[in-house]
Amino acid sequence: MKDKIYSEPLNNIEDFKFDENVSKAFDDMVDRSVPGYRTLIANLGPIAANFIQENTNCYDLGCSHGAAALSIFHHLPIENITIHAIDNAPAMVNRCDELIKQANAESVIHTHNADIIDITIVNASIVLMNLTLQFLPLDQRSVILQNIFDGLVKGGACILTEKIIMPDEKTEALFQQLHTSFKSANNYSDLEISQKRKSLENVLISETLEMHTIRLRSFGFTSIVPWFQCFNFLSLIAIK
Repeated sequence: MKDKIYSEPLNNIEDFKFDENVSKAFDDMVDRSVPGYRTLIANLGPIAANFIQENTNCYDLGCSHGAAALSIFHHLPIENITIHAIDNAPAMVNRCDELIKQANAESVIHTHNADIIDITIVNASIVLMNLTLQFLPLDQRSVILQNIFDGLVKGGACILTEKIIMPDEKTEALFQQLHTSFKSANNYSDLEISQKRKSLENVLISETLEMHTIRLRSFGFTSIVPWFQCFNFLSLIAIK
């Protein structure tokens, strides 16, 4: 469904949440809001294939409709792999289940309607957080990343994708403007952009690349490599 959630003036702009309305419009929303999203998803599977080890688990934390989990599924280099797709929004998990069934992936991808902070990562060769960490409270981010590091096998990897803050005000202003222009080019009105931005103010809290790198290194990740960036959206591979 086309994203029209913020197309009419709202008297009260509530904090953004992944409810039924967002789930219905999610695929259109993310394509028109996140530059390079389809390129990002298409490459998650091939990248993950380089780290997947036999008889291990893969995790897609904050899976939404399961695009990342399905990308891994379609590029699995070996058998005996279980993919766990986890999200705390029931509407997102329900749609994820439908798409997994369409892909005949039910035997490999298992969905969980749960808060990722409550999930224990075990025997994992790949953990994905694709535009997920930015929605967690700041005081929970180290907790979940420590959980990920502890649950990864040696040589396993965490792929972390985030909207980031640029290191200086001038560059930040430029990239914000480029992102706004991207959304305008995808036929979002100024009203839609403004109201969506307001709804995300207290929900999506971005950090700098340096902040992410320092935190990941503090847990013991031996290699942290940026592999994708489009404007202020960036993805890292962190290897244990």
